[in-house]
Amino acid sequence: MAEFWEASFMEKQAMWGFEPSESAIVANNLFKEKQLQNILVPGFGYGRNAQLFRENGMNVTGIEISQTAIDLAKAHYGSDLKIYHGSVTDMPFDDVLYDGIFCYALIHLLDQEERQKLLDDCYKQLRPGGWMVFVAVSTKSPNYGSGRQLSRNRFEIFEGVQMYFYDEDAVKQEFGKFGLVDFTEIEEPMKNMPGKPPLRFYFVTCRK
Repeated sequence: MAEFWEASFMEKQAMWGFEPSESAIVANNLFKEKQLQNILVPGFGYGRNAQLFRENGMNVTGIEISQTAIDLAKAHYGSDLKIYHGSVTDMPFDDVLYDGIFCYALIHLLDQEERQKLLDDCYKQLRPGGWMVFVAVSTKSPNYGSGRQLSRNRFEIFEGVQMYFYDEDAVKQEFGKFGLVDFTEIEEPMKNMPGKPPLRFYFVTCRK
């Protein structure tokens, strides 16, 4: 997976534009309401979502598998960004307990064992009373069923990208033991690709 994302960022650079996702906007409002200060962002990318939190006075630490994406983030948002270079499957990278965790469109790229490890690692790094938000692709998304089926609700949508699509039961099963508070459906418009249908995700909130 590392090779795929490194090649993608090298070729396409800021491939999703610089506007934050709809999910990041919703998460930012939650984090502000709960007065969260220190935020961990596994799957930092080039920082378009994390920047929204920073603009609202939060301290952000990232984890990102692509060095090119890290370089893009620092070039665009400042060299003072704190980003660990590595895979979320190698968490933890520090022993900090965070107030909030925001993980956007990443967990569904992992297999079942990796998904459970990510949830466990994030929950362990969440302070008591802290909140974490995961944004996971839904079986109602228009790209569901694309490519080669690997197992139930899991497809290799194109070479190098395997994706697990969540339904309600899967959300309850995987997030239930990690302080699941609520989950709602959210549409993510392809803001930099006019005319493409929006992707559909579950916006999952958990509290420790």
